[in-house]
Amino acid sequence: MDLETPVRSLLSPLGLDLYDLELVAGVLNVVVRRDGGVDVDALTAANRAISAWLDETDPIEGHFTLDVSSPGLERRLRTPEHFASAVGEIVTLREHRDDGPTRRLEGEVVRADAKTVTIIDAERGELTVHLDAIERARTVFHWGPETTSAKKPKASTASKKGK
Repeated sequence: MDLETPVRSLLSPLGLDLYDLELVAGVLNVVVRRDGGVDVDALTAANRAISAWLDETDPIEGHFTLDVSSPGLERRLRTPEHFASAVGEIVTLREHRDDGPTRRLEGEVVRADAKTVTIIDAERGELTVHLDAIERARTVFHWGPETTSAKKPKASTASKKGK
């Protein structure tokens, strides 16, 4: 059964978007987002709305746990839409390769489509990776006094003068 469509319709009146939905090992993980962030009240409202709908329609056989959360600062990338939303951001991913060992890549996402993501890796340059070869991926949040998001800082157009 398609759970995404009804869950999206439950979240929309709450001002929330569905980021991800996955049923794994008896846990229905629903990840929601909103421009400006998601607070505890929004998560509570989403949990109540989804829980009431699940109780009423009973679309999932057996016992399961509902977990409603936000993607967080370092959000998981799993679908083509996730990768497309990460263009311009720094990501880390593990790529499984049939012809060599699994490799860990980190770089800025410059393109993403339904089947591939292209990143600029500091060591290897521009690389295109098939989404089905990615074991796991997430955005990277750089902590520090100057960087507050994973977006790459824009290059300065001002020239620097020497001493």
